[in-house]
Amino acid sequence: MTAGVRMRVGVIGVGAVTQIAHLPALAAREDVELVGICDADRGKARALAARFRVRDVFEDIEDLLSDARPQAVVIATPNHLHEIHAAIALSAGVAVLCERPLALTAEGVQRVLAVQRRSGRPLLVGMNHRYRSDVQTVRAFVHGQELGPLRGARAGWYQFRPSRAELGWRLRGAESGGGAMLDLGLPLIDLGFWLAEGARPAAVTAALHTADGASVEDGGCALISCEGGYTIFVDVAWRYIGKQERVWLELLGERGSARAVPLAIFKELHGAPVDVTPSGASARENRIAASYRAEWATFLAVARDEVAAPALDDQLVLHRTMDAIYRSAREGRTVSV
Repeated sequence: MTAGVRMRVGVIGVGAVTQIAHLPALAAREDVELVGICDADRGKARALAARFRVRDVFEDIEDLLSDARPQAVVIATPNHLHEIHAAIALSAGVAVLCERPLALTAEGVQRVLAVQRRSGRPLLVGMNHRYRSDVQTVRAFVHGQELGPLRGARAGWYQFRPSRAELGWRLRGAESGGGAMLDLGLPLIDLGFWLAEGARPAAVTAALHTADGASVEDGGCALISCEGGYTIFVDVAWRYIGKQERVWLELLGERGSARAVPLAIFKELHGAPVDVTPSGASARENRIAASYRAEWATFLAVARDEVAAPALDDQLVLHRTMDAIYRSAREGRTVSV
């Protein structure tokens, strides 16, 4: 792309993540032209278009692609639409940033990846937590082999959701594909794999809790055993009654540990644990907002062919693991991945 030319970007879906993350991040960029918003709720789409100065509003993705002619799109629709929307956009020759999950099953992910390979256009899955400043610092320590060989990742996410209306379509299994484990657990499991680059899952043991009459789980835990002894344990809850929301992620190594949320890194030196957390590493800005800005910077660079697109094999590994978690919970036993 010619230097100084703004990239034409379309937005598909007007839910919370679009309103609080994607549109603010895009509106702040001078190298982006927002050419259209697409959603079945035309009234909400019009309101957002007016607020963020977006040229056109559409109800159908095909109309957005043909009339607004975006060069890139972000897909932030309900989960069950991600696969088909990503496939349509890629087939139209458009670069795609798709919110997680890429599809509801590993087979769905395979179908999207096949379309991506045929199209030759870049696809990035919205794993924004990879771009958090604290997670990036942890990754630097891991890549520098300062923690020694990794033994495991321990992570959790507890949320209190006072109303069913707040969760909306996420409570309907046919649209969401899963409950708290998919919503909260998937990004943590992704980090567990991504930080321990090359970890290959072998078996999963999981237990999920589903309230009477509900179609998706509101909490649960899973142990993922990988080849070579590395393990990932994740614990999630939508209905946590406590002082505040809790999120944590910690990597355990033979010579140290690294925690994100908040950032803390310890190494064993002269037989004692020593805090080696980089000074000034605690950024004052909102890490989540910053992570979406960094995600967009990466995606736009990929879409402009300025940097290589990331490999997508990890998405297939991730979703095979998620499928195994749900199978283990259903069958009440450890299952192979």
